[in-house]
Amino acid sequence: MAAEQLARIPEADIDPSGVFKYVLIRVHSKQDESYVDIVRGYSWAEYHADIYDKVSGDLERAGGVDCECVGGGRIKHDSAEKKIHVYGYSMGFGRANHAVSTEKLKVRYPDYEITWANEGY
Repeated sequence: MAAEQLARIPEADIDPSGVFKYVLIRVHSKQDESYVDIVRGYSWAEYHADIYDKVSGDLERAGGVDCECVGGGRIKHDSAEKKIHVYGYSMGFGRANHAVSTEKLKVRYPDYEITWANEGY
């Protein structure tokens, strides 16, 4: 049951274009030791914590999971060119593992060129 619940959570959800903050969230099952990492990035967020608070609140209210933010950064999404670049860090949460975030985005955007770098803010 825990695996099925986690599998229903989309691993990547970002705005369709622009430059914006993102967070890497680890969603833990309350039933066992399983978890899934998810990427969320939105231009409406002034702070990385804004994204984390909304997403974790929604998931935790639905029940059966606990969330933790394992880092953040920025995403530059160019939908016209089919390119995504992941970079930077969060002042509050630290730098996300951009390699993990990039792999999640590649599943969601298989026909995109997706790159990452630790440089930049």
